[in-house]
Amino acid sequence: MHPAILETRNLTARFGGHVAVDAVSCTFNPGEITAIVGPNGAGKTTYFNVISGQVPASAGAVFLAGRDITRWSVARRAQAGLGRAFQLTNLFPNLSVFENLRLVVQARQRKGARLLQRADSDHSVLSATQEVFERVRLTPKADQLVTELTHGDQRKLEFGFLAALDPVVFMFDEPTAGMSADDAPVILEMIASLRGDPAKTVLLVEHKLDVIRTLADRIIVLNNGVLAADGAPADVIASDVVQDAYLGRTLADV
Repeated sequence: MHPAILETRNLTARFGGHVAVDAVSCTFNPGEITAIVGPNGAGKTTYFNVISGQVPASAGAVFLAGRDITRWSVARRAQAGLGRAFQLTNLFPNLSVFENLRLVVQARQRKGARLLQRADSDHSVLSATQEVFERVRLTPKADQLVTELTHGDQRKLEFGFLAALDPVVFMFDEPTAGMSADDAPVILEMIASLRGDPAKTVLLVEHKLDVIRTLADRIIVLNNGVLAADGAPADVIASDVVQDAYLGRTLADV
């Protein structure tokens, strides 16, 4: 077993008198996909946001590869290898899908100073961009504007951005939400391809039981901000106490 790459210790997030995340301590291991589940309002997305830096911790700490990153900015965490899907509002809407992804590849290859220069002669950038495009199955859409993509293709592009950055931790918040039955399997296959990679750790907030059963090596359950269960998917899903008290219709009746 490899040592944990990501850890939260008594991680807490308060908003006024409301405790959204309540002293959650958990470790996440390389080569493992962990699903974070629980009823609406359980604190799942807030926990994600505190780990990735969008929300400051009220107490406790976040460690990445043994380093305390609790007070680091979102950008510094990303540079250190903590990857979360881009928001499409951060993209360049007047550039093509290929050009947007190429900019991410350039940034990853430390060629950001040349972002405004022509890069079509840079073989390493073009090759890496094409490789990611093929992986997310967007090659036919390369010349389209980002704003012209369907929702499903936008989600594929988000995964492409993460793949181009090559983080050590991948964080997905309901990755197939709103996707068609044709598009969702592509995303699931790409996430599944990360399983067992000793250099990658995957965290997944998800409501769909079939997705969790397909992907997760482990499930943790949050309820009212508290870590309520942690274990193998079969054990957690089969637990009457967990289903009745913590999951309700979210998982038990899917």
